Amino acid sequence: MPSLIALVTRLSKPAEEAWLTSLRAAMPAETILPIGDMSGAELERAEIAIVANPDPADLNRLPNLKWVQSLWAGVERLVLELEGFAPPIVRLIDPRLAETMAEAVLAWTLYLSRDMPAYGAQQRDRVWKQLPYRAARDTRVGLLGLGELGSAAAEKLLLAGFDVAGWSRTARELPEIRTFSGAQGLDEMLSQSDILVCLLPLTAETTGLLGTRQFERLPEGAGFINFARGKIVRTDDLMAALDKGRLKHAVLDVFETEPLEEGSPLWSHPGITVLPHISAPTNQSTAAKIAAANIAAFRASGMLPDGIDFARGY
Repeated sequence: MPSLIALVTRLSKPAEEAWLTSLRAAMPAETILPIGDMSGAELERAEIAIVANPDPADLNRLPNLKWVQSLWAGVERLVLELEGFAPPIVRLIDPRLAETMAEAVLAWTLYLSRDMPAYGAQQRDRVWKQLPYRAARDTRVGLLGLGELGSAAAEKLLLAGFDVAGWSRTARELPEIRTFSGAQGLDEMLSQSDILVCLLPLTAETTGLLGTRQFERLPEGAGFINFARGKIVRTDDLMAALDKGRLKHAVLDVFETEPLEEGSPLWSHPGITVLPHISAPTNQSTAAKIAAANIAAFRASGMLPDGIDFARGY
């Protein structure tokens, strides 16, 4: 009897149904069932689970599970909640996601470099005043993270004419950009970044990485964009840097708690643009096709795909 695929999520019912439709369309030969609809016998037949923010207790109901396909690129919640989980967990690697993130990095870098926050404030105050123009070639952008997302963002920024540098935990080289690594390299890149963009994964090493010391290293009046994870930034230190004028403006798309609480001071801070986690949404169609390809490869070879490294955190 063929095995089943369990869909395990903590999404709303309509969102889960939409994913179910896309996944079934991408692999019509497979039987995919939401775990809440599965009988005891069906739970035993499931060898693969496709997950989106799964409840660990639900995964533990699948005694013959061989591996897990995540529908998200970020896996820090899985690492946190599934410590000690044995079957491999495969994160989504979608070139479309990198392209979408690169578009967002370019858009919001231009937003800062062309002083859009200042012009927005002037409009609210009915002030007609032209601010000095700074060309892209005269704007130094530092990227934290040079994986799939950082590499795609660097390429997009270079095409727009920005002066681009990048930092990664271990040494990496990319065409046409200055690259840095390690603690000393981080300090060096920060000192040369008029706009800092964070695209790092959340790990034990990156949690709380950006605080007062790092913001002080940036040139005075620098801009900051966080499209990574909220816990990488010490929020109080960020607000203090903005209040002191050390930073000019910050664009935040990610937060320690999401949705951002109504009472958060970030909503009303004049130096902060709040976005509702929209920098790189998962494309349902392409994600379903990538999951289908991974499952087809497993069916053909029986080889388990490479899973995330719990020690590294991604």
